[in-house]
Amino acid sequence: MTTHRPCTLAVHAGNHADPATGAVAPPIHLATTFRHGPAGERIAGYEYQREGDPTNDRLREALVALEGGATALTFASGMAAMTTALESLPAGSRVLFPDDCYSGLRMLFNEFLPERGLVVETVDMADLDAVRAACATPLAMLWIETPSNPLLKVCDIAALADIGHAAGALAVVDNTFATPLLQRPLALGADIVMHSTTKYFGGHSDVLGGALVFARDDGFANKVAHRLHVTGAVLAPFSAWLILRGCRSLGARMAMHCANARKLAEFLATHPAVERVNWPGLPTHPGHAVAAKQMRDFGAMLSVELRGGREAALAVAGRLRIFTNATSLGGCESLVEHRASVEGPNPRSPQNLLRVSVGLEDGDDLIADFRQALG
Repeated sequence: MTTHRPCTLAVHAGNHADPATGAVAPPIHLATTFRHGPAGERIAGYEYQREGDPTNDRLREALVALEGGATALTFASGMAAMTTALESLPAGSRVLFPDDCYSGLRMLFNEFLPERGLVVETVDMADLDAVRAACATPLAMLWIETPSNPLLKVCDIAALADIGHAAGALAVVDNTFATPLLQRPLALGADIVMHSTTKYFGGHSDVLGGALVFARDDGFANKVAHRLHVTGAVLAPFSAWLILRGCRSLGARMAMHCANARKLAEFLATHPAVERVNWPGLPTHPGHAVAAKQMRDFGAMLSVELRGGREAALAVAGRLRIFTNATSLGGCESLVEHRASVEGPNPRSPQNLLRVSVGLEDGDDLIADFRQALG
C-alpha cells in the first residue's frame, strides 16, 4: 500500500474491508471498554477506549501511509495534538516557533508553555540565517508552519530540518494547510508532522480532530503516546470514522480546491482595490520557488490585503455572498475571515487582511462574488 501514489493511498489506506462482514465501509466501534481475561489479558488487543480503539487505529494507519511515517497518534483537536507534543518535552527545553503562525499556537506558547518550564522564542523561519543564529543556543524543538497562517509564508523544510538536527532539535511541521497530498515533510527530513484533521482531512466542517505522525516509533513518540493516554485528549471513534471517510475524497477535493484558489488568487492580484495577495502559487510570492520545490500544488488557503485598511476589509467581507464569514478552513464551502477581529485582545494579523479558505464551488462564481464585493 505504501508504494502507491497519494490519491490511491487516500482512498484505500485504513479502509480494508471488515473481516467479520465483508463491508467495504469501515465499521464504527463505539465501545468504551473491551472484554479481557481475568488477569487483564487483552483478548483482542484493546482494553479501554482512552487507550485505543479499532476505529482510531484505522485512521492512524491511513495517516501513517499518507505521510510516510512509522506511527501516528490521533487527538480530540489540533490544539490537543500540539499541546501534548510540546508538553512532552522536559522542563527547561527551548523551543523555536515561527513569527507568523496560528493564533491558537501563539496563545499556547505565550500563556501556557512558560508555566510548564519551556523556553519560547520566535523567528522568521523564511530567514535561514536568522534560524541558524537562533539555533546557536541549545534547542529541543523547531516548530515549522508552512504555508503559515495567515500570511502564507513559506519556509524550506529540508533546510530547516538540517539546521534543527545540527542543533540537536526535533523538527515538527504543521502540515494542515498543505495536507500530505501536496507536501510530505517527513520525506524532507522532518521528525514529526502535525495536523488539525478538522480541516481538509474532515473536509466538511463537521468534525474536530488532530493528529501527530512520527518519522520513527521511538522514545519520544512513546512518551507522547503515554501522555495522551494519561491526560485523555483522545479522539472519539465517531470523529475518527468521519475523518477516515474524509480521507477517501481528499485527493479529488484538494485538486479542485487548488484549481479554484489559483483562479481566485490570479484575479485578486490584478484588482486595483487589492494591495497584496498572499498565495505561494503566485510567481511574485517571496516563497514561490521554495513552495514549487517542496509542494505538489500550492494549496487553497490565501489571504488578501485591501487598500483602505480595516474599514475596507470589513466592507468587502460584509458584501460577500457565496463566501461565509466564519472561522476554520478546508470545508466544501468557501469561507472568509477578518483575522484581526478574531485573534483576541492582541491581534497580530494586519487590519486590512482577510483570510480566505477557497472551497469547492464553481471558480468563476467565486471570482464574481469577490468582484461585486470589491466594487
